[in-house]
Amino acid sequence: MKITGIGVKTPAPREFPRTSRAIYLAVLVCSLFFAKPAPACTSIRLRADDGTVVYARTMEFAIVMDSSVLVVPRGYARTGTTPEGENGLKWTSKYASVGVNNGGDNPFLVDGVNEKGLAIGLLYFPGSVGYMKYHAAEASKTVAPWEVGSWILENFATVEEVKQGIGRIVVPAVVVKQMDFVPPLHYVVNDASGKSLAIEYAEGKLHVYDDVLGVLTNSPSFDWHMTNLRNYVNFSLVNIPPVKVGGITLTGLGQGTGMLGMPGDFTPPSRFVRAVAFSASALPAKTGEEAVLEGFHIMNNFDIPNGVSRQGKKDEHGNIVADYTVWTSAADLKAKRYYFRTYENSQIRSVDLMKMPLDAKTITTFSMTGPEVIKSLNP
Repeated sequence: MKITGIGVKTPAPREFPRTSRAIYLAVLVCSLFFAKPAPACTSIRLRADDGTVVYARTMEFAIVMDSSVLVVPRGYARTGTTPEGENGLKWTSKYASVGVNNGGDNPFLVDGVNEKGLAIGLLYFPGSVGYMKYHAAEASKTVAPWEVGSWILENFATVEEVKQGIGRIVVPAVVVKQMDFVPPLHYVVNDASGKSLAIEYAEGKLHVYDDVLGVLTNSPSFDWHMTNLRNYVNFSLVNIPPVKVGGITLTGLGQGTGMLGMPGDFTPPSRFVRAVAFSASALPAKTGEEAVLEGFHIMNNFDIPNGVSRQGKKDEHGNIVADYTVWTSAADLKAKRYYFRTYENSQIRSVDLMKMPLDAKTITTFSMTGPEVIKSLNP
């Protein structure tokens, strides 16, 4: 359902200093993350029998991002960025949160969960995004597109609160100056009750959708993807029974005939259809931990090896430009626990938000880097 009438349509941790230099570096690193081409992110939602809701997603990109896991405490002061500079909305985090930044010293999260079990994900929305118009008189309620995720995590506890509050901010096209580029983004929000939202800016208007299936990929718009699902009304959780044609009976060649014809490429429409099919058909896990593992298994189907999805031209240094799955994450919205793995290390690691000092004075940072550890079974 579309909501209308809003707008104009684990290593040792290190502390993260709250300084103007850190904010500057955030913008600099942000320029690396939001470089072209467009990543191919996919997100899903699962529910366990014990009531746990799990949100999982992939992050694709064409360069090494050097992302970190951040724990943002309560009482952390923020200033939004406008097209004019760092003179936007000022706020102080009401809720602590844990998630991933886009690299380096950037203090804003592109994915994460807060202490109330609200989760946010930023996904690319190229060719479809159309941010709101900016007027200098509205600077005090303006945030840059890449800052929206942290603003939501730090101010709201439920999807309903986000739905009521998202119209209070202005999100214009803010250029990452080092790259002369506006990051095209849309957002998925999930809460501990199992409700989900898709938030998009198009043609200068804010669009908020009830995401009943809990799935989001990239362009086109969310409502387009929901319409496209009607092309797959033949989808079935069970195998297709034998079919008689003339005088013969045709049977399937094996298990999985109910999903025969499911698109298998890496385009956003195909990934959206597969994400709906897999998240809807997976048997419910009994516990939150089992649901997290189920989420990672489902996301395996969206893991892109480096070089499989590439541009037609090499970069200025002669390198092949190819999107690949830099990291995959999952969040247990009941336990407020954040899990991740990376392209270099498939071991699942986690940070339990509720075991962190939620009233700390600075952001705590955990590195995501490190190679795969292969255990030998030889005596």
